[in-house]
Amino acid sequence: MAVSFSNFCCIRRLLISSTSCSRAYLSGFKSNLSLDKLYPTSRLDITTIPKAPESKDGKFSGYIPMDKIQVNYVRSGGPGGQNVNCVSTKTEVRFHLASADWIPEPIRVKLAERVKNQISKEGYFIVKSERTRSQQLNLADTLDKLRNLIHSVAQSLVVPEVSEETLERQRRLRERAARERLKEKRAHSMTKQGRQSPTLDS
Repeated sequence: MAVSFSNFCCIRRLLISSTSCSRAYLSGFKSNLSLDKLYPTSRLDITTIPKAPESKDGKFSGYIPMDKIQVNYVRSGGPGGQNVNCVSTKTEVRFHLASADWIPEPIRVKLAERVKNQISKEGYFIVKSERTRSQQLNLADTLDKLRNLIHSVAQSLVVPEVSEETLERQRRLRERAARERLKEKRAHSMTKQGRQSPTLDS
């Protein structure tokens, strides 16, 4: 089989580059742009998947497991040229709310009450986004919407702590309002008494 001169040069170039790469690997050479030189204090290992953060003390950590939600892409509406007709960029994220164990139970119950009109008959909650004409950006926007919604529900469950100074200030305001109300009633009573016609006894 005949090999042209250009093909021979390409094969020779590939062999030389692979040989040089293997030599550099065996010699332990590392570039100045390697990760351990750029981030010497980092303990992140890119070969292992980091462990997902857990929700502690009934608080939502902000982590949404992708293996427990369903992501669908459909056609977007509105302007966008032929890209709208060719590419499905609208993102729909759905998950079964009652069995979503990655959301703490008190937050999940409160969330179900807030979005009860948006849950399907099968119990699925759907979040949509067609903000951009990119699947990745719409997916990020959808997850951000869901994360902000869960955080707002969790924030509504937090009972604010009232300090003693605030309680004392509220008590003084109530006492002052009661005194003002009695003063107004006394003045109104005196006004009514002044309008009465004099009698023989007086």
